[in-house]
Amino acid sequence: MNHAAVDPYLLPQTSARNRLARGLWQIVYVLLFRPTPRPLHAWRAFLLRCFGAQLGPHCRIYAKVEIWAPWNLHCDDCVVIGNGAVVYNPARIQLGSHATVSQQAYLCGATHDMDDPAFPMIWAPISIGPYAWICARATVLPGVNVNEGAVLGLGAVSSKNLEAWQVYGGIPARRIRQRRRHTPGARSSGLSS
Repeated sequence: MNHAAVDPYLLPQTSARNRLARGLWQIVYVLLFRPTPRPLHAWRAFLLRCFGAQLGPHCRIYAKVEIWAPWNLHCDDCVVIGNGAVVYNPARIQLGSHATVSQQAYLCGATHDMDDPAFPMIWAPISIGPYAWICARATVLPGVNVNEGAVLGLGAVSSKNLEAWQVYGGIPARRIRQRRRHTPGARSSGLSS
């Protein structure tokens, strides 16, 4: 076959090893992860760790979370990722201690170069700081750092870094107000899923 005639849109964006690992993960996800009852967080964490995820203690990752590449997921302790959230992570996604990603939120770690005729994938890491909250249906784009305690409100889209202990909303996300700082060990404010 003449490689010059191959449509660049049809070329794989990741290595064969990566595609194989994601295929195996999808089988495990469909058969062993997704059908689990809500309280089986330890079982789902075990499965994710088997595929290279680094999870601290007491993480609660719900059964309907979609994770593209578990080996690129790094969570500190007490992280919550709610049902329907999408973790699209061709690059590393780091969630700090007590970070919350609510239902149907989207952590989008990749895009495409729309100006290149080959339409190649471009990925960049995402960092969600300790005590940060990504609210339901909010989206964090590639390369964004959501700093400690920041909140990205319902349905908001963040293409830029969010400052610590600030609340953001809208498309694109804009600062709304300052958030009161949490005291470590204090009673939860009800942010977890």
